Amino acid sequence: MLPKSVTDKIQENVSKPCFWKSLSPGQNWKSKSMRSFPAEFVISTPGSLVHRVVFSVRWGNSWQLWLEREKEDLFMIEEDWDEFVDDNHLGPNDNLFFKHDNTMFLEVQIFKNDGKEIIDAPLEVEPETEQLHPTTPKDSHKETTHASASTSEFSENGRERQSCADVKNPELYLLNPKNPYFVKTLSKRNDVLYVPKPVIKKYGLKFGPTHSPMHYLLPGDKIKGLTKLYGGGDAPCFNGWVGLCRKYNLKIGDSVVCELERSGDLVTAVRVHFINENMR
Repeated sequence: MLPKSVTDKIQENVSKPCFWKSLSPGQNWKSKSMRSFPAEFVISTPGSLVHRVVFSVRWGNSWQLWLEREKEDLFMIEEDWDEFVDDNHLGPNDNLFFKHDNTMFLEVQIFKNDGKEIIDAPLEVEPETEQLHPTTPKDSHKETTHASASTSEFSENGRERQSCADVKNPELYLLNPKNPYFVKTLSKRNDVLYVPKPVIKKYGLKFGPTHSPMHYLLPGDKIKGLTKLYGGGDAPCFNGWVGLCRKYNLKIGDSVVCELERSGDLVTAVRVHFINENMR
């Protein structure tokens, strides 16, 4: 757990509602209490935490988590929270700082107990109990600004899978190097394709009205989809993604590079680049 002097310094210039999460003795990151929102945070963000939230982190990834109420307490549903924990390989030395951004969006920063902030994707699992490897402690995250490949996973049929952290130089996949892009790693929920908020901010992206047509562009293929706007337009996404994943047999853990094509100022197509030949 971070000392109070450190947490106070981190949030001293934060004007928006925020809160911390860290482990107490006997807890792990999948304990039910870790899925709850502090009551004072919920009160300070009226109308923002209704059905779901979207977490975004420093390296551009985002997660959608659905919410549920138990009497007066508000929780993230277990499956979604566990996915966030697993994807970020949270361990006993991690501290999470949640900051309300806009409507249902929260920015999440991860700090180690020594005060170092994690600014890149996790590369390996940190043991939940330090006693597992008392003489060889491991850091579950990179602390530089560039992701690199360390390991690859293989599915049961032998097809290589690559996670977001394994994608080297994703800009090399782009048809037009000036186009906006992001790396999408498939998770349990793939009903729609969300555009990460950091990408929207970085490129100043604009989207058509809800239900406006768009397309997924693949080698020799073009798949129709629709633009969807949630959260008052703060959460743009595209449907038709689940059909694409099914058609090309994309599995949980697979990554693709999504290159955004614009017509005028509006995003009208997503060009999907497979990371390796076996995905085609």
